[in-house]
Amino acid sequence: MKRSALIVPISILIHLTLLNGFLAWFLPEVYLNINSILFYNASWLLSAYAIDYYPTSRKERFFTNLHKPLQLYILFALAYFAWFSLSKIRMGSLGYHTNLLLGLFACLLLYRILFYYARARYRETGGNAVHVVVIGRDRNLKKIRKVFDEPDLGYRYLGYFDNSDSKSPTYLGKVEESFRYIKERDVHQIFCIASRLSQAQLFNLMAFADNNLIKLKVVPDNKEIFTRAMTIELYDNVPVLNLRELPLETPYAKVVKRCFDVVFALLVIVGVLSWLSPLIFILQHFDSNEPLYFKQRRHGVNRKVFWCYKFRSMTTTADADTKMMTKNDKRVTKLGRILRRTSIDELPQFYNVLLGDMSVVGPRPHMELHTEKYQTSVDKYLVRHFVKPGITGLAQVRGYRGEIVQQADIVNRTRLDIFYVEKWSLWLDVKIIIKTVLNAVRGEEKAY
Repeated sequence: MKRSALIVPISILIHLTLLNGFLAWFLPEVYLNINSILFYNASWLLSAYAIDYYPTSRKERFFTNLHKPLQLYILFALAYFAWFSLSKIRMGSLGYHTNLLLGLFACLLLYRILFYYARARYRETGGNAVHVVVIGRDRNLKKIRKVFDEPDLGYRYLGYFDNSDSKSPTYLGKVEESFRYIKERDVHQIFCIASRLSQAQLFNLMAFADNNLIKLKVVPDNKEIFTRAMTIELYDNVPVLNLRELPLETPYAKVVKRCFDVVFALLVIVGVLSWLSPLIFILQHFDSNEPLYFKQRRHGVNRKVFWCYKFRSMTTTADADTKMMTKNDKRVTKLGRILRRTSIDELPQFYNVLLGDMSVVGPRPHMELHTEKYQTSVDKYLVRHFVKPGITGLAQVRGYRGEIVQQADIVNRTRLDIFYVEKWSLWLDVKIIIKTVLNAVRGEEKAY
């Protein structure tokens, strides 16, 4: 436990050693002067401080905050190139400097992988262990135990105390017996189930923990109200549970996602739609002589209605806004079947992205009639409307695309949409886009 305080200083020292060693070896003509040394080291430390890079929690693993090293590398790369302008040093080959930074970041990332691997193995053998007991027992205890029982996190669960007797092998006795046990067994952390203790018992436990240098963590009585997006906010000294704080609600995330959407949409519109649209117009003239585009009212963020555009893939019918496409649907034209199989029919929705009605990645927008139906028949269906709908989404790349044949189809689709809403990251968007392109190349026909 005591040695864990050295993790951050040692990590900083290793990072700065790699950074300075790399620059001194591969860029001596720029690096070897006091101003450059101070600038590059200060840039790294300030960038790390800005994104709160170094403090790590016990439960953190390599993939937990993978966005942080990526953010740090980007910030440092900007500072690295900015120094040539500030110092008026001739930069030389851009490719050389890019490869240098990529090599540096690869080494830093390798160290991060080795660090988490070594820490996990060390904890599994008993090192850096935290002895914990739980005061009180309810349904939350089983969920907490799942974390305690993961060996790489280093928790050593000793048992629980509760005033209700139990034959469980981890039952240690009554609440009043816990103080003596905790002192004798060198317990480091106490987890307290608030619903099982009175106010007087809680205050007594808090005083005991403070007077014995033991960390006390209170599991609030939240009446089994759990979501993945739950956070705690303080209003004065009153803790308030926010059941749905979404990553995309932060100003930073909104700007990043919007910039990504606009750049990506412009690349597709200029690079693909500029020549593909006239070609499809000509082919449609010979195939069905239908209009090039099909537009339909769909629900977007906060259920705002917008016109969703597609290349027309079916003949015009009176039930186009009420009937979802089915397998072997006779309304699909010959050209339309190719467009749908390759997902080319969705490309005009990049205009919707540019207009701000949609995002490149997000829950797929449904017809108005279907939204009205599913919001009453599918639990938490409307949560997916907290964010902009997308051209592609997590549910689609996980196989829940196409005709909704049974209730499980829309339930599973909604479940994955909610997971995306609660766990959004730019890296998740990139992975979904890559998977979508691979699916399109394979030619998986859809019907949404």
